[in-house]
Amino acid sequence: MRNPDNPIPKAPMPTLADSHVHLDDARFDADRDAVIERARAAGVKLQVIPGTDAASWPHIHHLCMPGSGLFPAYGMHPMFMHRHQPDDLASLKDWLKTGRPVALGEIGLDFYQAGHDAPAQRDVFRQQLFLARDFDLPVILHARAALDEVTSTLRRTGGLRGVVHSFSGSQEQAEQLWKIGFCLGIGGPVTYERAQRLRRIVANMPIEYLLLESDAPDQPGAAHRGERNEPSYLADTLRCVAELRGVDPQELADATTANLMRLFGISPENIPAS
Repeated sequence: MRNPDNPIPKAPMPTLADSHVHLDDARFDADRDAVIERARAAGVKLQVIPGTDAASWPHIHHLCMPGSGLFPAYGMHPMFMHRHQPDDLASLKDWLKTGRPVALGEIGLDFYQAGHDAPAQRDVFRQQLFLARDFDLPVILHARAALDEVTSTLRRTGGLRGVVHSFSGSQEQAEQLWKIGFCLGIGGPVTYERAQRLRRIVANMPIEYLLLESDAPDQPGAAHRGERNEPSYLADTLRCVAELRGVDPQELADATTANLMRLFGISPENIPAS
């Protein structure tokens, strides 16, 4: 009989890594510190914060202090072409030199919204890819209604590595990305039972190309439908993906955290103790 004075110790909390979270978003202004603490309590000790425009870069840099477990990326998002100024690419180059980035992003193409300026998007995208190659940085990619073109552009440019965040493509599109060494970022959408195609891909994909992400404050999972998303909810995505793959959540957490650290060049000593 178990001695009640010596309870069975709890299993250690898996160390989770959020490959895509917008902690700089204004929707976190009222309780950002609490959001970060809840994430750490849920085991999310590493978080990559991608920039979307030049105005976001100083705030992200301030958030991502050494030892915080938060890591900056700087980029020009295709959905915000109206915010980008002619000299922003030159400024981006300076931020890549001095801002301790682990990646260049969030960049890419978005042809979903009506009235998008495809030629301008393509030009800014290509120039940022050249910068990533010059600085030997991975890229964090947005590809909505443009995944095939994004993939072909990566292939033509060459010498790149990175992740397609919030992947929602087909098996064939996923395989094309793996062939050129790119990871898939998987978040809240996979927790919805209707996402059958995505679930099949995630269940069987090579583990070395899998990253977990929250995309908070957007894209909450099924358990938090309609709420503001938080990085702490990444634990729900972990459990869902582990169930789909038939593996222990700890095993999946270890693998995806190692994937993130390898891709973004984050060493073990950068993992906060608590």
